[in-house]
Amino acid sequence: MYKKNKSRGQDTVPACFMQSTTNAEHPDPPGDSRPSAAVAAACADYSNRNPRSREAVATASLYLPGGNTRTSLWQNPFPLCMVRGAGSRLTDADGHEYADFLGEFTAGIYGHSPRVIKDAIRDALEEGLNLSSHNYRESQLAALICARFRSMELVRFTNSGTEANLMALVAAKRVTGRRKTLVFEGAYHGSVLTFLPGDSTARNTDEFLCGQYNDPEASRSLIEQHREDLAAILVEPMLGAGGCMPGTPDFLQSLRRGADETGAVLIFDEIQTSRLSVGGRQALLGIEPDLTTIGKFFGGGLAFGCFGGRRDIMEVFDPRRQNAVPHAGTFNNNTLTMAAATAAVSRLLTADALDALNGRGERLRESMLGMFRTADAPFTVTGLGSLMNIHPIAPRNVAEDLRKLLFFELAAAGIYMAARGLIALSLVITDDDIACLLRELERFLAKYKALF
Repeated sequence: MYKKNKSRGQDTVPACFMQSTTNAEHPDPPGDSRPSAAVAAACADYSNRNPRSREAVATASLYLPGGNTRTSLWQNPFPLCMVRGAGSRLTDADGHEYADFLGEFTAGIYGHSPRVIKDAIRDALEEGLNLSSHNYRESQLAALICARFRSMELVRFTNSGTEANLMALVAAKRVTGRRKTLVFEGAYHGSVLTFLPGDSTARNTDEFLCGQYNDPEASRSLIEQHREDLAAILVEPMLGAGGCMPGTPDFLQSLRRGADETGAVLIFDEIQTSRLSVGGRQALLGIEPDLTTIGKFFGGGLAFGCFGGRRDIMEVFDPRRQNAVPHAGTFNNNTLTMAAATAAVSRLLTADALDALNGRGERLRESMLGMFRTADAPFTVTGLGSLMNIHPIAPRNVAEDLRKLLFFELAAAGIYMAARGLIALSLVITDDDIACLLRELERFLAKYKALF
C-alpha cells in the first residue's frame, strides 16, 4: 500500500503539483503498492453500470475521432452520455441521476434551464433568430457588463473565451506595436492558448514567454528582459484548468507594476474567476487590469465570450476610425445569446447571489480539508469561493490512480464532477446536495483507508 509523505503539508501542495511533476522526480512505488487493482475493479463496475453511454461513444466514434469533439470531457474507459438536466440534477443515458457538481466546467452557474433564461430565449425567438444587423439587446448587455467591471470602459462580444483572449492580444499588439506576450505555466486561455504541462499547442512560437505562476521575482525578470518587445501580460487571477491555484496578491500586483513600467498591456483572464464577486477577482484585490476577458456564464449558458477594458485600447476596433482593427463574427451579437445573457446577468447573477454561492463554496472546501486531515488521507483541495479542485498528494502514477478511483466511486454514488477533480458550484446546488457529497466522500475515505 502507498504511504504518503508525512512531511508534505496537505494544504500547501501547489494545485498543479501532480500535473507538472515527472516520474523521475517522484518515482512510483515498486511492485503492487499502487491502488491499481481497486481502480480496475471500480472501472469495470463503471463500465457495467453504463452500457448505453458506452454504446453512445462507440456510435459517435464512427464519425468523430474517438467519439469526441471536446477533449476536456474525455476519460477512460468512456465518458458518460448525459440526456437531460433540470435544476442541479443530471440524468445519463442509462437512467442514473446525479447531483451536478461540475456545473459545465463553471459555465453552468445557473443550473439547468432556469425559467428566467428559458423565457428570455423564447421571447427572442419570437422576434427573429438572426436579424442581419445591430439589435438593441447587445447594448443592454454591454451596459450591464461595464457597470460591473470598473476596468471595462468599452467591450466587444465573441463566441468563446478563446476568441476573447485572442482578440485581447490583437488589441495589445496593435496599441503597443510589440509582439511578445508573457503567459504562465499551468495556464489555460482557450483551446489554442494552452500552457498546461505536456501541451505544446501554443508553445511553438517565440511570441510567448512562459513564466512561473506565483513567482513575482522571476516574472519581473522576464518583463525587464523583454521590456522593449513585450506587448501583453496575460494571466488568470486563479489558474483554472491548472488546478484552481489562486494567484497571490503580491504576484498579481507585481504584474500590474511591471506593465506600468514597461508599457505592456495587463490582461486578466477572468473567464472563471469573474464569479468570485460581482466585479470578479480584480474587484476583490483592488487591481485594475488594462483589459479583461470574460465568458461562459455571462452568456446565460449559451456560447459567449467578451473582452473589454480601457477606452483608448478598445477604440482600435471602432469601425468609424481609419485603419480600425476588423473583428467580425456572424454570431457575436446573436439575439438568443444577447437575450439569455441580459436576463441572466440582470436577474440571476446578482451580488447577493454570488456572495452566498462563494460563501457556500468556502465552507465546503474547509469541510473537505478537515475531513482529509482527520482521515490522514493523501488529498487536499485548492481554490477560491465556489471553484475548487481535489488533488491526490502522491507520486504521479499513484495520484492518477487515486484520482480515477475517487471519480468512479463518487459517480456510482450519484455525484458528478470532473475526472480531474474540479468542482464548480451552481446557484441551484442545495445544502442537501453538499451534505450528500461530504457523506460520500467520507465513505470513500473509509472504504479505501488501507490504500493510504
